[in-house]
Amino acid sequence: MDGAGAGGAYVARTAEEVFRDLRGRRAGMIKALTEDVDKFFKLCDPEKENLCLYGYPNETWEVTLPAEEVPPEIPEPALGINFARDGMNEKDWLALVAVHSDSWLLSVAFYFGARFGFDKENRRRLFNMINNLPTIYEVVTGIAKKQSKEKTPNSSSKSSKPSMKLSRAEPRAKAKVPVPKDEEESGEDEGDDEEEEHDNTLCGTCGTNDGKDEFWICCDNCEKWYHGKCVKITPARAEHIKHYRCPECTNGGSNSNKRVKT
Repeated sequence: MDGAGAGGAYVARTAEEVFRDLRGRRAGMIKALTEDVDKFFKLCDPEKENLCLYGYPNETWEVTLPAEEVPPEIPEPALGINFARDGMNEKDWLALVAVHSDSWLLSVAFYFGARFGFDKENRRRLFNMINNLPTIYEVVTGIAKKQSKEKTPNSSSKSSKPSMKLSRAEPRAKAKVPVPKDEEESGEDEGDDEEEEHDNTLCGTCGTNDGKDEFWICCDNCEKWYHGKCVKITPARAEHIKHYRCPECTNGGSNSNKRVKT
């Protein structure tokens, strides 16, 4: 991002402009670690000096030496990514580069935020936009694709379920993620409908809908919702349950899929 004006002064930028800069750099680095991985691997020659992976706002990438100017114009990526290439499994090495790339993108984005004088609200908005994107690590390792597949089949059937403190005790449970203002406004009506549906949900044990701010859990077998206290499941315990079966379903069959850390 070209933020410098005459005499080294920085022209004010918005959180959205900084986010677009990050998104372009991110796209270039993802391309290097996925589509162009063979080329990237060859360029990271361990016999060469300290090399860095750069992503640019125009969605391109480059493996090159770090900037010579001190201090650099913007934060520098991790040095020496080439030295570990032949000493690690290729997938592990790419995952390591991805983690460092994520760290670099955040440092660049918040460097611009500081340079452009972002206040608390602008920093929050910038982080929320960044947080809505899968990390480079999640894309490179396939985690993002796996999470997308797990959420898609159940997206319509789960819309009528309450999203209290914690929904299902499984990885595909939806978490509330902050979104930019323009996206928040578009989802306000949907949220009102969801709250109305929550009010009609009754606990399968006590038959009430009291304690809407308490922890609830849904049975993966019958899809009934229960107060955690009614079925003696705490949020901490639910974190370790892969497939939850309520007492009624458990009495009618085995609960072999349930994994609880003791």
